[in-house]
Amino acid sequence: MLSRRYIIENQDEIRSNIRRRNMNINLDRFLELDEQVHTITRELEEINRQTNEHAASLKNIKASPSEEMLQLGRNLKEQRFSLKEKLADKEIELSKLHRSIPNLIDPRVPDGATDEDNAVREYGKTDKPEFAFNVRDHIELGEIHNLFDFSSGSKVSGQGFYYLKGDAVRLDLALQLYAMSIIEKRGFTIHTTPDMARSDIISGTGYNPRGEETQIYSIDNSDLGLIATSEITLAGIYLDTIINENQLPILMGGLSHCFRKEAGGAGRAGRGLYRVHQFSKVEMFAFCHPDQTEELHNLMLDIEKEIFDGLGIHYRIVENSTGDLGASAYRKFDIEAWMPGKNSYGEVTSVSNCTDYQARRLQVRMRSSETGKSAGWVHTLNGTAIATGRAMIAILETYQEEDGSIRIPEPLQAIMGKQKISL
Repeated sequence: MLSRRYIIENQDEIRSNIRRRNMNINLDRFLELDEQVHTITRELEEINRQTNEHAASLKNIKASPSEEMLQLGRNLKEQRFSLKEKLADKEIELSKLHRSIPNLIDPRVPDGATDEDNAVREYGKTDKPEFAFNVRDHIELGEIHNLFDFSSGSKVSGQGFYYLKGDAVRLDLALQLYAMSIIEKRGFTIHTTPDMARSDIISGTGYNPRGEETQIYSIDNSDLGLIATSEITLAGIYLDTIINENQLPILMGGLSHCFRKEAGGAGRAGRGLYRVHQFSKVEMFAFCHPDQTEELHNLMLDIEKEIFDGLGIHYRIVENSTGDLGASAYRKFDIEAWMPGKNSYGEVTSVSNCTDYQARRLQVRMRSSETGKSAGWVHTLNGTAIATGRAMIAILETYQEEDGSIRIPEPLQAIMGKQKISL
């Protein structure tokens, strides 16, 4: 998060930043609370000074203290207790507002209020597929080949859950192994991570762990939530850590299930596997020196391109507009794959530069290799290597044939042990 001093000293910039992101944050209340905290802190310091003086006076009295002296002590104690309670309440409210204030925005990010304002940067190496027959969407193809069971998923777990079956299971695993092999060759150490994290870790990465607008499933009677991405659990590894500069960058890959409430995500565009409450994903995450951030952001995007170029999927790269950025992102790119069954593009990856926003919240600092002293905050970046459900949509719909069979992309054939999902 941004430092309180920076927010106070750059109020016009912060107001503009909140407005450009199309967010509703009461900055005036934040500034008011900050001033109140300073005022109460000064009052408390004065009461503490008076209390110390009073205690010293009592020590110097040889006879029994007067009732007036004792009452003064009681009054000071009550005032001190009242101020501490008041200060705690104000600090809780101030901290909550502070953590809601978003990261700054890269000057290159286009202005806009929705994802429709995102700027198309480039297209992938593979042309958009053409068909001489009426294409089927992945739901129809799944019915032909018995790949999915949405009705049982809904019956057992609720709407938005599903079963993968047969070749869909193999395709899901093949995509995971394919993506992991690519990011590992690029220097990322792969991990499987917990599927749950503590609320302070979730909040530290910029996700809201609780509340009406949260996308996080909370675990009752605990401080845990199901993770929306392994970005959360990978970032948490270095909570409250000082990293030597010569260790940077630290490149990590995470394989996990992801759980999202997807509030407000219903509708025809989200049918089938596109918008679900649980899916598997391989994530990239990095801690780096601020001088390395731009290079790593481009590296992660290049890896995402390599993955989908290798799969022979047509896609476009868009830069997210200001209104479509998450709170932690300074700059963000998405890959949107062509999904013939939808006759439209659908987001399959994102890659975000979060600068020091997450590091401040998680207290991850650098130590100078030369002096051994603190050298400021690290930067963090995250990017999707593969989200298997949405990648599966693009593959099934792109590689379908007129009779309903589905060719398997060449990089996945050896893992799946076949070249085609046949009737």
